Amino acid sequence: MRENYQALIDEVSQLLGTPATLEGRDFSLIAFGAHEGSAEGDEGEQTGPALDSVRTRTILQRRSTPAVRAFFESFGIARASGPVRIPPDPAAGVVHGRICLPVRDRGVVHGYIWLLDDGALELTDPRLAAAMAVADRTGAQLAADSRAEERTGELLHTALAEHGGVAQDEAVAELRAALGEAASGPQVLVAVAPWPDDEAPGAARGPLPAALPRLMAQCVRDGALAALVRLRTPHGLEAARTAADRLLRTPGLAGADGAAGLAVTAGLSSPRSGLAELPAAWREARAAARAAAAESLPGALAEWDAIGPYRLLTGIPRHPGHAPDPAVRELLRPTHRELARTAEVFLDCAGQAGRAAAALGIHRQTLYYRLSRVERLTGLDLDEGEDRLLLHMALKTARLS
Repeated sequence: MRENYQALIDEVSQLLGTPATLEGRDFSLIAFGAHEGSAEGDEGEQTGPALDSVRTRTILQRRSTPAVRAFFESFGIARASGPVRIPPDPAAGVVHGRICLPVRDRGVVHGYIWLLDDGALELTDPRLAAAMAVADRTGAQLAADSRAEERTGELLHTALAEHGGVAQDEAVAELRAALGEAASGPQVLVAVAPWPDDEAPGAARGPLPAALPRLMAQCVRDGALAALVRLRTPHGLEAARTAADRLLRTPGLAGADGAAGLAVTAGLSSPRSGLAELPAAWREARAAARAAAAESLPGALAEWDAIGPYRLLTGIPRHPGHAPDPAVRELLRPTHRELARTAEVFLDCAGQAGRAAAALGIHRQTLYYRLSRVERLTGLDLDEGEDRLLLHMALKTARLS
């Protein structure tokens, strides 16, 4: 029988009379008990140690920092099979001591239960032995969930294939059975790219962020993370946007948390009901992620239903060494970047000079001068609709490159 993590952590809190938290082995928050701070009881006694900055940050951001993780791991918690006492270290932000209960299954650590420690609890206390029994049950549940997630990831990986044949049909049927009623409800695919590939086709790169309760399945495919997210309503994308935002901020991901590297973007497919159109949804989500990168969108997130011409342009096969149209080759040189931007803004504004000049922050006469230079460089006539279309599509295609 599957156990609820919140119920398990509440059981530990009740056993020991102190708030507890459950974190995964990557220190992402899974569940936490209510904390009453340092409020005084009826007789003036303290009801428990106040939150320090480390626990506050963990609860609010649902993850510890790498420095905090290294501090706690230095006490051997990943190898321990019983409670570990960790002394306070104000320099590390750990104002209060901790007791760590490793959460293991078959010798493998899957997470940690944390107790704020005021020194009153001995490690030989029988209540800690009872709490370790709860930790063992928690470890068994985390291990079972990990195996189930790995299997649904493998099924999703196969289901996303183009023209997958019988194997794809079987994967969709098994995935539908594994997801239960949620499989027939409203859902959306999220693509986060680039995402490092793993050896296992259904695996994500390490544990995903916590607090993604509507995540149904995930896998890595085509250099991107695919996350299938359940929606509350057929057109309410809030859950998918929240999931995409958290995935974009996955620690260690290239470009995440301000790290140097290739920018990571996310895309959302159109919402669908059921699993019948997963390959099409995957194409849409990846196309939207490419559009987000091309346009440098705020939040690095784009939705298929709102990416305009990129819905067509992302579907055009690209070949190695593909060169831009000869008419725009000179305009796309770095020395003409300002002219290219002027032309693109002008065309984005449907050729309305006043709007374009305002968007660019220039005088209308300056706009006309720049557009005349664009015409001389390209040989295109911006009074002709087909020439405008060619230039506009060429500039958008260059962004995708």
